[in-house]
Amino acid sequence: MKLKPLNPVWQVISLGALAGMRTLSAPVITTHILSNNPSKKLEKSPLRFMQSTTVAAVLKVLSVTELIADKLPSTPNRIEPGGVAGRCLSGALAGASIYKVVGGKALTGALIGGATAIAATYGSYYLRKNIVKANHIADPWIGAAEDALVIGAGIGLNKLA
Repeated sequence: MKLKPLNPVWQVISLGALAGMRTLSAPVITTHILSNNPSKKLEKSPLRFMQSTTVAAVLKVLSVTELIADKLPSTPNRIEPGGVAGRCLSGALAGASIYKVVGGKALTGALIGGATAIAATYGSYYLRKNIVKANHIADPWIGAAEDALVIGAGIGLNKLA
């Protein structure tokens, strides 16, 4: 059974939500999809690097360091201004790339992806903190569960692309 491709709006919302949970997740998933399915619509675009196999590989390596760094007590909260900005840019980049590939306006995709990433940044932060507090589970364990959710969702998005 072949899966039906995901509507670009929902794909960008999904990527933005994942960016809110892990900064590099949206660009990693997007570069993986686009490097395996390059589009002529990105060939002359400033976003063409998003379908580079080299960029995809580098981002995958960097994302592993993010998964590790997230568990360290010295890592700042994702709702610090730098964290919010990085996640917003991550969602915006993924959104712009996806929209450009489907023939839409990159700006529209960037706005949807960025706004969703900001909302998901705060939502996932407070959800994680409340789960830790209510269940008396060490934060790194909840962070690992969050990682599994992001990875699983990324695999699912890749299959729907």
